[in-house]
Amino acid sequence: MTLEEIHGQQPAPVRHDWMQGAGTALHELLVSAQRRGCLTAGVYESAKLMNVDPDNVAFCVLATDQEDEGDIALQIHFTLIQAFCCENDIDIVRVNDVAKLAAIVGPSEESGEPRDLHCILITNPNEESWKDPALEKLNLFCEESRSVNDWVPTITLPE
Repeated sequence: MTLEEIHGQQPAPVRHDWMQGAGTALHELLVSAQRRGCLTAGVYESAKLMNVDPDNVAFCVLATDQEDEGDIALQIHFTLIQAFCCENDIDIVRVNDVAKLAAIVGPSEESGEPRDLHCILITNPNEESWKDPALEKLNLFCEESRSVNDWVPTITLPE
């Protein structure tokens, strides 16, 4: 017997369209940020940037695949990054498909090599006028997720 059954309440319906909208917004944000040069990829590169200039970070994406779940070192890095983001009021989400991220972000522009996409930061551009609607949607999504005690929500990217 669940708590909802005890109190005679129906569980809150999962808002599939809300989640799908967040996935689409994340896709749009990644494309826009990469075009503007406001995307930092890689656990170590992201940690360096957050240490040097945390006020410039607007959004954080942590990504894993099934095989990454057992990587203790990566999980420790994720825990530290999550703590840093929470301490500095940086919205953060998880994505469970690194391959989809790689399809969106692509290889490194300098070397053409695949990049570490386990952590991606979206930074504020030098232009003050840049207000990405996708970033605003994701900020609202994260705020709503926190209101139901989901501090690091998982987003599914669209196909």
